[in-house]
Amino acid sequence: MFGVVFPNRSFPMDISTFTQIDTFHWILDMNTFVGEAYDSIREICIFLLNNFTLPPEKALAVYIQSPGSPFLYCGAVTITRPSAVLSLPWPEPGGQLQLTAPDSAPLSAKIGVSVEDISSLPSLDVAAEKKIERLAMKVGENLFNFMQSFCGVDGSKLVVPMDILDRWFKKFQERAKRDPEYLKGFAL
Repeated sequence: MFGVVFPNRSFPMDISTFTQIDTFHWILDMNTFVGEAYDSIREICIFLLNNFTLPPEKALAVYIQSPGSPFLYCGAVTITRPSAVLSLPWPEPGGQLQLTAPDSAPLSAKIGVSVEDISSLPSLDVAAEKKIERLAMKVGENLFNFMQSFCGVDGSKLVVPMDILDRWFKKFQERAKRDPEYLKGFAL
């Protein structure tokens, strides 16, 4: 059905590594894989295997859960996007103390995979959307700071030169051409 790889940390693992909860849900207990260092695993590559056909309106969704915290959606794969490398932004462990019986297993981090309707998912790659959002915010902040340095005040209004956007964009493009690392700073 599917397999996963933790880049630079594992060989490919198939569905048999996961515990099947029901027909459409699987869990990987991170304690059995890395112990308490689950948060050092920052990415997962999930892929559909050749012999598996997922209906076009369905997706394999990936979730993570720190001990004592709710599951957090990370992204998904579909029949038209059969593999993906997803970031794993582990949330802080839950603040509520959860007691376990002396003979029960300790709380552990988990990765969950489930078959879901594509229409019910927020995005196929949450991390990519967050990067785009951060990029837009940083570019907007750069523009605001540039415009602010040319502002005048007329009563309760800020006044800027008419060509301010052209000047900012030209400066932005020139800097990007001179320094290839400049744009990378916006994507962090």
